[in-house]
Amino acid sequence: MSQRIKQFIFLCLMVLCAFATPASAEGIKIKSFELERVDNDWLLNASFQIELSPGLEDAVKKGVVLYFQTEFDLTRSRWYWFDEKPIVAQRQTRLSYQPLTQQFRIASEGFTFSAKTISEALQAVGSIGGWDVIDNNQLDPSKLYTAGFRMNLDLSKLPKPFQVNALNNRDWNVSSDWIRFPLQPNGPSLIKR
Repeated sequence: MSQRIKQFIFLCLMVLCAFATPASAEGIKIKSFELERVDNDWLLNASFQIELSPGLEDAVKKGVVLYFQTEFDLTRSRWYWFDEKPIVAQRQTRLSYQPLTQQFRIASEGFTFSAKTISEALQAVGSIGGWDVIDNNQLDPSKLYTAGFRMNLDLSKLPKPFQVNALNNRDWNVSSDWIRFPLQPNGPSLIKR
């Protein structure tokens, strides 16, 4: 084999390796969660690690408001039809930047918080505490359910020009994977990971 062919093969392998390795660690990852029964309710506490791409961080600093949506659902498998979803809950958290005070503002369900840095703001967005997701009266104690939740950037709330950009740019599609786990209504009162 000639020297040119070897160089060409080496170059092709280097290009393939560059595309095979992830370029960045942006996205949303679930760090921990617990689902706890308190009296007649199930409360979700969760912690997400959120990392935005430089383009998204820049957009926030220039005034684009980001809406993060946390979704929770409870399903029960049925052999004769589609799975039953007795409970579907959603919660939105709003992240914005205030140029006059040079602070990030987080708002969710009547709760507001200000942060000086984007990392503090994303940590606040990724912290969910005491979210009432299930009323135990809605569940059949003899059945087994599957609970699941995730967090994602709600692209439908972006201004229209950014929605078009999000369709063409993977950096704007920020989402965690679904976490699914079994739930027995009369089982343990604390599920933790």
